[in-house]
Amino acid sequence: MKIFHTADWHLGKLVQGIYMTDDQRYVLEQFLQAIDEEQPDAIIIAGDLYDRALPPVEAVDLLDELLAEIVLKRKVPVLSIAGNHDSPTRLQFGSKLMSEAGLHIVGELSSNLQPIVLNDEFGEVHFHLVPFAEPSLVKHIFEDNNISNYDDAMKKVIESIEKKMDKLKRHVFIAHAFVTPYGDQEDNTSDSERPLAIGGSECVSAEHFKPFHYTALGHLHKAHYVLNETIRYAGSPLKYSASEANHEKGYLIVELDADGQVSVEKRPFRPRRDLRIVEGSIQEILKHPISEDYVFVRLTDLTPVVGAMEQIRTVYPNAMHVERKTLPRLESSEQGEAIRREQMDELSLFKAFHQEILGEEPSEIAQQLFEEVLQEMLEEERETKEVVVK
Repeated sequence: MKIFHTADWHLGKLVQGIYMTDDQRYVLEQFLQAIDEEQPDAIIIAGDLYDRALPPVEAVDLLDELLAEIVLKRKVPVLSIAGNHDSPTRLQFGSKLMSEAGLHIVGELSSNLQPIVLNDEFGEVHFHLVPFAEPSLVKHIFEDNNISNYDDAMKKVIESIEKKMDKLKRHVFIAHAFVTPYGDQEDNTSDSERPLAIGGSECVSAEHFKPFHYTALGHLHKAHYVLNETIRYAGSPLKYSASEANHEKGYLIVELDADGQVSVEKRPFRPRRDLRIVEGSIQEILKHPISEDYVFVRLTDLTPVVGAMEQIRTVYPNAMHVERKTLPRLESSEQGEAIRREQMDELSLFKAFHQEILGEEPSEIAQQLFEEVLQEMLEEERETKEVVVK
């Protein structure tokens, strides 16, 4: 069986005030073309179809259009679940009617975890669709007070599925979670992934997915496998933050043979506009060739740049953000024990800040100006207090 694995579409996504709907349409039209060329037997969308529970109308229309093209026109079954950004009840609406047409969407978790069964020339493949659910909800559904975190919750769900599994069939698990090799805390792959919990309690061990021939994951935006090559994130179809600038976005083609052995091939998307980081002085950047890309600019100028964004947009009209690059902090061999910041006076704080940002001590003139401004502020503060007292 040939399966397309994708996830984290985040339709309706807003990046630095710019709606990404047209860019999403651009790459998902490539997805439709790939379906025509590859003729997959099933499509998996592993959660976060939308970017928020109440998506804009344009995002709803785009999803409706795409699913109609895949399911109704091309007759390819779609198996999808709700992610942490989606509204479970909204995605669940009409699911029984839609499943008759080949659109299988599970928005809300239930204790009655029945697989979706599809067939190929080798027989049945059982797809287990498990939408994102808080541990408290899993605890309530399965009436198990021992569930305290996401790892406990996933373990409980899989145990329930495993009790009913036909071990002679092939099994594919679909989930939306923060999966790490052994459930230990690791960094997210990007800044656009919403944290699920605090202090590592969101992490789920990949060892729980051993009963399945393939596990299709969503939530983390970088395509990668966890623990072994049959447990995979497809990643998002577009870059949604500066931390994703080095990601290669696309989708996965998964081949499942008669024995359940898996081969995976990654296919890239070609974005309408790339999202990347540009670094340099303002004068260097103004010499760059004009580009329509989305850029996050880091200026290396030591002095403030007046109208930086306006200047940058003469070269990069779709620039999203500009900031001053922070220079690395210099270590001082002469400094003894670190002084707590709250114990430092205003001038010492100013010197420390200047050292941290620019990598050097402020000049005497700069210190003098700082002291004069500080003195004026203190006098104004005292005058204000005296008026209040009177």
